This record gives sequence, C-alpha cells and structure tokens, in this order.
Amino acid sequence: MRRPEGFDPSEGSDGASEEAAHPSSLRDRLSAARPRRARSEPDGAAEAPDDTSTGPVALRTGSGTVSGVASRLASGLSGVVSRRGASSTGQPEGAVSASDAEEAPRTVTARIEPEGGADEARRRAAEARRAARRASGERRRTERTEVRRFTRRSRHRRAAWVTAAAVALSLAASVGIAVFSPLLSLEQIEVEGTDRVDAASVQAAVSGQLGTPLARIDFSRITTELEQFPLIATYVTETAPPHTLVIRVTERQPIATVPSGDGFDLVDPAGIVVQHLDARQEGVPLVDVGGASLEDTAFRSTAEVLLALPQALRATVDSATASTADDVTLSLTTGERVVWGSADHSAEKAQVLSGLVADQARRDPAASVEFDVSAPDNGIIRTR
Repeated sequence: MRRPEGFDPSEGSDGASEEAAHPSSLRDRLSAARPRRARSEPDGAAEAPDDTSTGPVALRTGSGTVSGVASRLASGLSGVVSRRGASSTGQPEGAVSASDAEEAPRTVTARIEPEGGADEARRRAAEARRAARRASGERRRTERTEVRRFTRRSRHRRAAWVTAAAVALSLAASVGIAVFSPLLSLEQIEVEGTDRVDAASVQAAVSGQLGTPLARIDFSRITTELEQFPLIATYVTETAPPHTLVIRVTERQPIATVPSGDGFDLVDPAGIVVQHLDARQEGVPLVDVGGASLEDTAFRSTAEVLLALPQALRATVDSATASTADDVTLSLTTGERVVWGSADHSAEKAQVLSGLVADQARRDPAASVEFDVSAPDNGIIRTR
C-alpha cells in the first residue's frame, strides 16, 4: 500500500494524530482516485490501531478508516482484472461476480421538473389530448370519405331499388284504395246540360250504382240506362273524387217541324222526334216531304241543307219542301224563294246564298225575288 504523501513512520503517534486531525484532505484525494461509492461503512466499523503498531496506519474518517477504503479499492481493481481475464477461466466476458455486484455503486435517478411547474405540465398535457382528438377526428372523416367513395355505386344501386320498390308499393296502395276501398265510392250524381230532359229522371235512372267505388262504375250500364231518353244526343261522364259522378248531356236539337195528326213534332236531323207540340213552334222551319217518312232520302236531304245554313240565315227560313232528294226548295220569312236542288256542295251554296241576299238588300229590299243556287258557281237572282 502506498503511504500517503508526507507520512513519516518515525514520527510515531504524533504524525498519525496530525493526519487524523486533517482527515478531509485525505478523503478528497482518495475520492478523486476511485469511483464514488454508493455505500459507506458505518461510523466506527473499524477501530484505529494502537499508536505503537508497526503495520499500516489507519486514519479514522467520517465514513470509515483509511485502511478499509484502501482494501476495498484494491478488491475492486482485482475484480476488474478478473473480468478481463474471464475468457481464460471459462466465464463470459463482461460477467460480474457476486462480490462485485455487492460493491457496485447505486444508480441515482434524478427527477427533472419541467419549466413552469405543475400548471405548465397540465397545460401541455391538455394540448396534447386536444391534438390527439383532432387527429382522431380527421382520421375518421378521411375514412368516412373513402368509404363513401368506394361504395358510391352500390349506394346508388340500392337507392334506385328502394325508390322503385317505394313507387311500386305506392301504386299498388293507390290502386287498392281506388278499386276496393269505400273511401272513393259513388255517393252523388250530377246532371248538367239538360233543358228538355228531366235531370231528376236521369239521376234516378243511374242511381243503381250508388255505393260503388268510382273506379268500378259500369259505364256500359249507364249507356243502357240513358238510351231511354231520346232527347239525349250524346253525353260525357266525369268522376270527381272522392264521391261524385258528373254526367254532361247534349240534348237533341230540333231542326224541323213536321205535321203529325192534330199537332206538330219537333224532329232532329236524324228524324227522331224530340218533342210533340199542339202548335207550331216559331223559329223551327216547317218541312213538307210529300207524305214520305222521316227516314226517306227527301227528308234527309232537306235536313242536310238546313244544317249547312248559317244560324242567322236559318232563322229566316220559314219552310222547306222536297219531293225527292234533288229538288229541295226553301221559303224565307221575307217572301223570297230559294231553289237549292240537291244537298251536294251545300256549304258552297250557303255562301253564295248569303252573298245574293246581301246584294238584293242593297239594291231593292222590297222586291219579290227568287234565288237560284242549284249551281254553286253561278248564283242567279230572278224577279218573281
């Protein structure tokens, strides 16, 4: 063992006492020469040798004697040497013996407080949590966007099927309600356009279908029921949900008056009697076909001529006679006579007659004349 610097064994106990009086300088030197020990020997672990001993001088310090410190330093160095030569003894290189483990210094963990103290640490932790939440939300949004992008076609196809199914169900429900449900049943019948026909009689005739759903009304049955009214020329039906049926009637309009027994019959262009009157009705021409039936060609030709006349000119016709279909003659209320001929080209003949009447009214309205329009391209005015 190397003697401390300045140590003189001849000085005896006086030198030892002098070094004992300054233990701190020796301890500092030993601490610089070896690693700092984590464990220290308890005070009083070794007693100082007698002052008269010739062996190594032991100096008492605050953590043990000088001899104890030197012996531990020597054992540490020998352990290092033994570890380096472990390859020759069979131990793995770098192995630590049990004695070295006991003498290993303790590891001291230092706790570093962040700047700003506990409040700053809590603030940083809260910011970190918020950043994590934002990142998580952005990730979820990105995932949803990608899912929607990759499933767009299937979603559109599913939406199309759902829409088609909904439309089909709606149509089926509507048809079911309209056809079978009493919510749209017939409860009221309205008749419009009647003058000579009794509207109440028409309503009573078709009232047998009251309570029937509007979609299931039998219109062929309505046609059969309205055939008993000869004055009805045509009719149109219209359903007005939820409970109304409207019947718009077009009555037969009389075109001529035909003598019949002790009275007169108003007949339409088809020869159907519209009404029987005891006296002649003003404004309806009196037709004489020489006793022929109303189904004869003479009457049909006369009716066609009357229908071809404008309404204003027809109102001035007092009577019409015809023995055949080609010799129709008209008599006006003003005294003029019109030779019409057949019913062919009746529309052109009507235009020529209107021009002749207007021309005669300008020249001599009081004269008795005869208009000949049997040739539509050559109208003639003859004085009677």
